[in-house]
Amino acid sequence: MKAWFGVRTTVLLLSPVLALADSPFDGTWKGDLSTAKVSAKPDAFLLQDGTYTCKTCVPPITIAADGYDHPVTGTPYYDTLNVSVLDERTILKTAKKAGKTVLTSKFSVAADGAGASIQFTDATAINGTPVTGTILWRRVASGPPGSHAISGSWRQGSQTISDNGVTATLKVISNTLSMTSPTGSAYVARLDGAEAVYSGDPGVTSVSVRELDEHSFEETDMRNGKPVVVWRWRFDADGKTAHVRLKDVSSGAITEVLARKQ
Repeated sequence: MKAWFGVRTTVLLLSPVLALADSPFDGTWKGDLSTAKVSAKPDAFLLQDGTYTCKTCVPPITIAADGYDHPVTGTPYYDTLNVSVLDERTILKTAKKAGKTVLTSKFSVAADGAGASIQFTDATAINGTPVTGTILWRRVASGPPGSHAISGSWRQGSQTISDNGVTATLKVISNTLSMTSPTGSAYVARLDGAEAVYSGDPGVTSVSVRELDEHSFEETDMRNGKPVVVWRWRFDADGKTAHVRLKDVSSGAITEVLARKQ
């Protein structure tokens, strides 16, 4: 899930690790979203005169909000998008790829107009079960007169995400890291920065993992040879907690979160 509805990528499909076979870094790790800190510019939406626009989405979107599928280019995750107005405070987005629904998000603005929530289902992963969750938003600027309630600038707040979207199993053998997740994403990469195949995520085609020191490493997820997300992992000495920092290359958004060993 890569910011298709303006939500910058904070779903932690946890990746890498380094260490020896008996290292405490091996095992299953789960992101603790109660510790998440997001540094990003507000997202801007506009729904007016039957047209929906999101300039901060990746890719930027301008389509008719008429409840019909419209072609969208510039993303590997979907090829059509449908925006339906449910009422004066709610819209529903439905994204499809090759005719199959892969993403839905219901954007609901609170009665006072100051807050909002997005309930989403993300089935973009090639294998595995869909990721579901809720993301809260705080309004930082209103939309123009006569526009729908979703219009304006919003800053992302707390979120809840199903366990399959924030969990990964990691194993290091002979200086090679393997990663698997419940969504079906996986890779096997050497810890020397060599590029390796990344499978299960339409938006990531390869990965490189580089050891920084015995307690930290950097992972770069790439699409067709270009970086899309850069991760930094630093593990506590007790082997139970990891400090994770990820940067979305296209938006510059940075998320910091703790991962707990299960």
